[in-house]
Amino acid sequence: MSRVCEICGKGRQLGHNVSHANNRTRKVWQPNLQLIRTLDEKGNSKRKHVCTRCIRAGKVVKPS
Repeated sequence: MSRVCEICGKGRQLGHNVSHANNRTRKVWQPNLQLIRTLDEKGNSKRKHVCTRCIRAGKVVKPS
């Protein structure tokens, strides 16, 4: 599974864990993706990996 939102293109973020002694280790933040059924422009139902920000914003049309 590609961990990228199919609506907005949001992907992983890279950074560091920083300890109290200022030691740095690599850290990856993954987007909160959900596999949901959506409607395409032809009215067909299709499954997509969509981030929760797009779902809440109403950028996805769900079948009823």
